[in-house]
Amino acid sequence: MKRIVLASASLLALSALAPASAADLAARPYTKAPIAVASVYNWSGFYIGLNGGGASSRNCWDLNSVLGVAIPVTAEGCHNATGGLVGGQIGYRWQSASWVFGLEAQGDWADLKGSNTSSPAALAPLVNQTKIDALGLFTGQVGYAWNNVLWYVKGGAAVTHAKYNGLFGGVVIDSASETRWGGAVGTGLEFGFAPNWSVAIEYDHLFMGGRDVSFTVLGANDRIDRIKQDVDMGTVRLNYTFGGPVVAKY
Repeated sequence: MKRIVLASASLLALSALAPASAADLAARPYTKAPIAVASVYNWSGFYIGLNGGGASSRNCWDLNSVLGVAIPVTAEGCHNATGGLVGGQIGYRWQSASWVFGLEAQGDWADLKGSNTSSPAALAPLVNQTKIDALGLFTGQVGYAWNNVLWYVKGGAAVTHAKYNGLFGGVVIDSASETRWGGAVGTGLEFGFAPNWSVAIEYDHLFMGGRDVSFTVLGANDRIDRIKQDVDMGTVRLNYTFGGPVVAKY
């Protein structure tokens, strides 16, 4: 009987102590959720890439000298030299907040061809032909970035290399060639689609001005034409940027 009484008393004591023991336990500490990290595309760094597309060059010829004798300027007409181009570019960009600044050099092999029959009756059926086989751009850039999307404008110097022919019945009778410098403006939209890689579409206009070009036949000058030239070009570009293109933003 005593054992039953003692067991009952022990159970009553333990039940009285249980709430107090639970109250004495420390509260579970609160752990703050980790701060989310957002990935932001960084356009800074050196880059190199390839480009390809098409172009059209407007060329207007004005005859102003024949066999070394100046004559009244006579318009011979205009034509568009059109075709494809392919090449590469290299540059450097640096980013400040959402603004992006850069410098770039671009070079392309081109195959732009066009011709027209000279308008003066005295020169008919002379055909004037233009072939542009290379061009280059040396430009500065200013752009604005929305994370991995960059819109930019560019401007600077441009250079073209052209060959000119005069043809009778499809046979070249006189010719000339030149390297011409001018100006360039353009704009593009670029998209970063993977770490370090981006793709862009770009339009450029080259202001090449007018220059006197001397034609020769059998090594002797036979005429001088003032040729006015400009170029419109559109390209698709693929760039690889060296360094880390993604930074963390807290």
